[in-house]
Amino acid sequence: MKKSLEPIWLLLCFFILISGCGKKGAVKLSDAEVLHQNQDLLTQIIIYDVFTPPVATRIYVYSSLASYEAVRFDEKGSSSIAEKLHGFGKMPQPEKDKKYNYTLAATKAFFTVVRNIKVFSIDSLKAHEDSVYTNFKENLDDSTYQRSLAFGDTVAKTILKRAMVDGYLQSRGKPKHLGSNAPGKWRPTPPDYLDGVEWCWNTMKPMVLDSASQFMPSRPPEFSKDTNSVFYKEVKEVYTVGKSLTEEQKTIARYWDDNPFVIEHSGHLMFGTKKITPGGHWMGIAAIAARQMKSSPVKIAKSYTMTAIALYDGFIACWDEKYRSNVIRPVTVINEWMDKDFYPFLQTPPFPEYTSGHSAITASASAVLAHIYGDNFSFLDTSDLKYIGMQRHFNSFQEAAAEASISRIYGGIHYRSGVEAGAEQGKKVAELIIQRLKDTF
Repeated sequence: MKKSLEPIWLLLCFFILISGCGKKGAVKLSDAEVLHQNQDLLTQIIIYDVFTPPVATRIYVYSSLASYEAVRFDEKGSSSIAEKLHGFGKMPQPEKDKKYNYTLAATKAFFTVVRNIKVFSIDSLKAHEDSVYTNFKENLDDSTYQRSLAFGDTVAKTILKRAMVDGYLQSRGKPKHLGSNAPGKWRPTPPDYLDGVEWCWNTMKPMVLDSASQFMPSRPPEFSKDTNSVFYKEVKEVYTVGKSLTEEQKTIARYWDDNPFVIEHSGHLMFGTKKITPGGHWMGIAAIAARQMKSSPVKIAKSYTMTAIALYDGFIACWDEKYRSNVIRPVTVINEWMDKDFYPFLQTPPFPEYTSGHSAITASASAVLAHIYGDNFSFLDTSDLKYIGMQRHFNSFQEAAAEASISRIYGGIHYRSGVEAGAEQGKKVAELIIQRLKDTF
């Protein structure tokens, strides 16, 4: 599919989903499919509203937690995840000996959080939400229906209390990060020279991490023009690889781009192409795994939640290092030292290089999913198919994460040290999540 058609295709998919689900008398979905479609709609809204990758994971983590905390009572013995995280406290309990539909409660909790955490496509959200409620209302007695909605609403409000004090609102009023002209330090990159995205994301309250700097990586290679230095050799590698990309390397780079808003230039014209975020890609992989294993609604909600936690804390750890080390991007150095006309295969995202965000969050999410579904989980990744017309097969979550990581070198936007340190950082985040939440997996 040509890039120029991607926004049209996205809108078409979005409105087909909304209009199809909104018809009265639509086919009743299974409880599992309700949860999947809720998440899928959220991903489409995140794409349409163009949230930054870190902000997108914040939306995913709170909404997924709300869904899980409401639906977990469908399986006896399923313990709270939120109560083991920082800042949530005791979660609501359903009334004893009262009847509930916990999938309905989860849907109410999910969309109440999404609506109050400030997504913009409220009308589209409401159309889908109302259609789901209509299907439940036609198949439940009124007292169970109302009780389930009320429970979901209570769960959502409890989750939102934490969201209101996690540092996000305060981060919106920070001044812009415009970079530095000091040697080796990040400054805005071509073609649009945008200021640094979410530079104070390390002030966000983590879910599991004790602090944003808990897994601070080793220092990046020292900036140097010495041709024998580690830094120079890494720059030269990016340049050499970028000038001789194979078709397979181009495919890999394009597949894992996941840049939520690529600004395209054609002469004097400029337009944006919306894509799935890195976090949205891995939430999609979590959906594929759950569907492939025919998981129960509770395990589906748990898979989404654990993946979202891995992504959210992974971004906090990574972004803490990005703006600490503030490493210059390859395109800036290559243009100044080697080739003024060099342009990387992928558009360089507007934030410092070290460590690689893709490498950190894919290592974290893949390790958590492997803990849930196994190390050798073979799957066809179709999570991005309807957005960029591409799919790829992987023999494990780790194989997918490794390919996502190396794609950043192929794309010309990261050095080898950045992707390797990011992957190690993400693994440590996942290990802590698995250790701290071991009783809930």
